Amino acid sequence: MFITKKHIERRTFLKGVGAAIALPLLDSMIPANTALAQTAAKGQLRAGFIYIPMGAQMPQWAPIGDKPGFKYSRILKPLEPMRQYVNVITGTSINAENGHAISNSMWLNGTKPGRGTEIRSGTTVDQVIAQKIGQDTTFPSLEIATEDHASELGSCGGDIPCAYMNTISWRTPTTPNPMELNPRVLFERMFGGDGATAAQRAARLRDNLSILDGVTASANDLAKNLDARDKARMNDYLENLREIERRISKAEKQNTESAYGAPNAPVGIPDAFEEHANLLFDLWAIAFQGNITRVVSFMLARELSTRTYPQIGVPDGHHPVSHHQNDVQRMEMQAKINTYHMEMFANFLSKLKAMPDGDGNMLDHSMILYGSGMSNSNVHAHDGLPIIVVGGAAGKLKGDRHIKVKNDTPLTNLLVGMLDVAGIRTDHLGDSAGRIEL
Repeated sequence: MFITKKHIERRTFLKGVGAAIALPLLDSMIPANTALAQTAAKGQLRAGFIYIPMGAQMPQWAPIGDKPGFKYSRILKPLEPMRQYVNVITGTSINAENGHAISNSMWLNGTKPGRGTEIRSGTTVDQVIAQKIGQDTTFPSLEIATEDHASELGSCGGDIPCAYMNTISWRTPTTPNPMELNPRVLFERMFGGDGATAAQRAARLRDNLSILDGVTASANDLAKNLDARDKARMNDYLENLREIERRISKAEKQNTESAYGAPNAPVGIPDAFEEHANLLFDLWAIAFQGNITRVVSFMLARELSTRTYPQIGVPDGHHPVSHHQNDVQRMEMQAKINTYHMEMFANFLSKLKAMPDGDGNMLDHSMILYGSGMSNSNVHAHDGLPIIVVGGAAGKLKGDRHIKVKNDTPLTNLLVGMLDVAGIRTDHLGDSAGRIEL
């Protein structure tokens, strides 16, 4: 990193009517020969959590060998080019009765949910980390998803309410964090500013205007004080943001709901899963880059999802496929879904790796947990979970490891180890019984 004697504030925004665009870390934001310069060069930790439902085809998930250079399985194969960042953890479990709602509700806190009319869980690890590293960002954390259970009432396994499947994030034991599904709503939250009214959003959609059009003057003024390197970095960031906005607008025009015009709550959920998920991944990446948040939780799909994936040769719903009854064809379809999700994750990681951040890249400074609260979905098994931790965690994590732990080790032992990496020392989270050293 080039440390400049010029200095602009780290929390500099490009502002316009109904817009406030946070910027990535620029050299000009780092005063020379200060503690801030040393911190910026080292990079700040970002944390992420990605949930996949209904487990995995474990024989095609588990890696072969436990030494550096271990062999990647079919499902993990998309991650192999980044093996220096990858830790595969096998043997963890959640202490749960068989069921879907409990799989994601316990995943990040190891706390059995309340039953019947009592909606109660436990503060999740993402929120514990957000309290530590997220208080000087625009949003301490962001929670996103591609599906929810808003239309499903009643119980989803014994007397456990279906409502538990709507989120993986709990701010307090009685306060679940809602997951945002809509890329347009998320985009407006991140960049719309306080003046982004429903009328302004409707006008932008109607006139096919970009939110960036309103900050052109601000960007030009700032550019006068930037060197060529910083100008290029800012321009690349804004062009990436413009491309994301273009894709959201394209999805809105293709969406059947857009025929009714722009309502107060903006439209923007693409019909195609891949476009929807990739837009959310890209918004996550740019939120990290702009220091809009340092903590993100993402439900890539939900428990009991009946989504089909004909684009990869899976015409049957995900949940029915997961109960494969050892049918070879259905097991193959589940493996295809697992691999497809992993490919999307790997693509996201590649984008983080390509983002400069301090003296490294965004993946160098991230710690991302990926996995499920279920393993063998055919029998609703909650042991031997499919779990990965990826990223350099600002120099605190090394990769190329297959970490085998004793079967039935609480997943929360790993979460306690992740808290250690985040600089939060605790001996207990949910049902933890120790820690997995990372």
